[in-house]
Amino acid sequence: MPNLECRMYEAKYPEVAMAVMIQVKNIADMGAYVSLLEYNNIEGMILFSELSRRRIRSVSSLIKVGRQEPVMVLRVDRDKGYIDLSKRRVSEEDIQACEERYNKSKLVHSIMRHVAETLDIDLEELYIHIGWPLYRKYGHAFEAFKIIVTDPDSVLDSLTREVKEVGPDGQEVTKVVPAVTPEVKDALVKNIRRRMTPQPLKIRADIEMKCFQFDGVLHIKEAMGKAEAAGNDECPVKIKLVAPPLCVLTTQTLDKVHETHCFL
Repeated sequence: MPNLECRMYEAKYPEVAMAVMIQVKNIADMGAYVSLLEYNNIEGMILFSELSRRRIRSVSSLIKVGRQEPVMVLRVDRDKGYIDLSKRRVSEEDIQACEERYNKSKLVHSIMRHVAETLDIDLEELYIHIGWPLYRKYGHAFEAFKIIVTDPDSVLDSLTREVKEVGPDGQEVTKVVPAVTPEVKDALVKNIRRRMTPQPLKIRADIEMKCFQFDGVLHIKEAMGKAEAAGNDECPVKIKLVAPPLCVLTTQTLDKVHETHCFL
């Protein structure tokens, strides 16, 4: 069976003063033991003194078993594997940045794990040859995956790795070969496109159109025509008369923020 357990990032441990996503495992006499979700669930600890800047009246109101939340890394003992964390020192900006990074990393990890499981290969090998190089090149593998949706060759064909072979003379030589095999590339692209292809947002508005002039019907038809003409291929606009004066205006778009704001 392939090993499907692996940290999300190349570094085995997080850096001090970094915000990380944790899940609370149990609460002991001195603090809470947690798992670092981005680092293959290695254990960390939050002392009760690091839960809040205020006086603690109820530990259960501040931390609960099973909860996932960002915390700050205080100390990392790489030799013993101890990681001390703080909840009270993490800022709102840190929380927002950590949650955004974790959500991206979780999606990347889910795709990578599914590919490894489908092809019966170790997940860490997949990260070594594909995932972590993409993190280094693009800042986050999520950004590379977004490009792969429409242009996989430009991202995946540029990845290489070194392999050692024994030459005709019996000497060991190092060769540079593609890091992504056709089989892995096909599975990866299919999974990325299935999970990351944006779905259009459909918008509908019910409106009433009235004109009290003698030729009001013509003015209403003209207004409806101009509304449809304002659309384009990326954001088509359609307007239909249901029953005077009620009309329905519909559109769909991939830009869920900008176009929705303009439409409203």
